[in-house]
Order: sequence, then C-alpha cells, then structure tokens
Amino acid sequence: MLGPSLFGDARLVVIRAAQDLKVAALAVLRPYLEAPADGTTIVLQHAGGAKGKAVLEAARKGHALEIGCAKLTRPEERQDFVRAEVRRAGGTISPEAVAVLVDAVGSDLRELAAVSGQLVSDSGGRVDVDLVRAYHRGRAEVTGFAVADLAVSGKPAQALETLRHALSIGVAEVLIADALADGVRSMARVASAGRADPYALAQALAMPPWKVKKAGAQARGWTELGLRRALGIVAGLNADVKGAAAHGPYALERAVRELAAARAAR
Repeated sequence: MLGPSLFGDARLVVIRAAQDLKVAALAVLRPYLEAPADGTTIVLQHAGGAKGKAVLEAARKGHALEIGCAKLTRPEERQDFVRAEVRRAGGTISPEAVAVLVDAVGSDLRELAAVSGQLVSDSGGRVDVDLVRAYHRGRAEVTGFAVADLAVSGKPAQALETLRHALSIGVAEVLIADALADGVRSMARVASAGRADPYALAQALAMPPWKVKKAGAQARGWTELGLRRALGIVAGLNADVKGAAAHGPYALERAVRELAAARAAR
C-alpha cells in the first residue's frame, strides 16, 4: 500500500492503534513517515503516552500534521460534543434530546458525530427528544455509574431496569457494586462538609468540582440517618459480590431496593 503506484493513483493508508506497532513493522514504515511518497497520505491514530513513542517521533520528523484529541470521559463532555456536532451540521437540539441520544448511542465519538449529522438532515434542522427516540431505542452502553446515579437519586425502578441491562451486556458485578459505594460515599462526604462553594469543597475533599456538584445535588434528598444506612448497605454489598452471597445479581438488586428505602428514612 505504501509503495509507489504504477498508475498514479492517490492512496490513503490509515493505521489504527499505532502505539501497538511492532518494532519490525516500524522499521518498514519509518522511511515512508519521514519522506512520504507522492500521492500517498498516511494517517496514524495513536493513543498517546510513552508506548509506541518512536512512531510519533518518526512522523514528527517528517513534519506530519498532528491533531490532538483529548479523550472524553464524562457524560457531560460527550453531550457537549453532540451539541457542537449538531451546530456544525446547521441544526439545534434540545437538552433532553442530547441526554437521550448519548444514552442510546454510547460513547463512540465517530458514531455520535454521524448520528448527529443524520438527525439534523432528517429533521430539517430541529432535533427533539421524540425524533431521537423514534430513530434510536434502547441503550447501547450501561455502566455501573449509570446504575448508581439512578439508585441514589430515588429512582429504584429505573435503577433496577438499568442494572439488569448492565448485567445482560456483561458489566462486572464488582464494578457495579464499586460504583454504588462510590456514589454513597461521595454524597456522605459532601453532605458532612456543609454548604460551601463547590470549588472550595473540591479542594478540601480532594474531589473534582463536577463530582462535588453532582454529589451535592444527589444528597439533597437524603437524611443523615439514611446516609448511615446506605453506607452499611454498600459495605455489605462489597462482600456479597466477592463471594459472600450465593447470587451476586440478586445481591445487587436487593441493595438497590434497600438504598431506596434508606433514602426515604426520616
């Protein structure tokens, strides 16, 4: 693919996960990176970091155009990405539709970008939640944190539904239990710190500001008694999913129901 074409054809060579290139492959590729053949464009997708750094250095030596793409890890960042893609396509999207779209499609940015552009085209420019639901039903991805957010927010029915979906697609029981524990601990820490500026609390609690805001909002429906009970529930769940319980999924469902009861404690 990298050799010169007898017919003068233009070529595009895309190498994904370039950080995993073997030494022998890099030795073959290096001359083409440092001095690309006419009519041939090479695209390297590299995860960053120290692994496979030699291939980046070879590309930089050839004065390659380098585009940095920071990984989007939080749902809020993916929602911002969708809004930007919709605007770029010349459309608008409602806040509820953004959340439903990210929930339905998942975290793959290429797919989110493609779907955003398609929805703008199909809607004539205005994307609402009904349109998103008409085209995209179900959840592509579910994490333990999605289960935890619903469980501590007083939505046990939705939490159980999300939990069963997470288990059906292979999310580990331990990860779900850890997410529930993290949600409860975060609420307890923020609630016990009292009212203060989220950024000041973030520094005092060694937590990111977005997490402080989220935990503070979730903690408003809880009493001190309820949080104490919740801490005991997630502590017991940790042992249950690591072998103490006969059936891990049942232990998770029971914990979700018990968290709902604890939230109602007065």
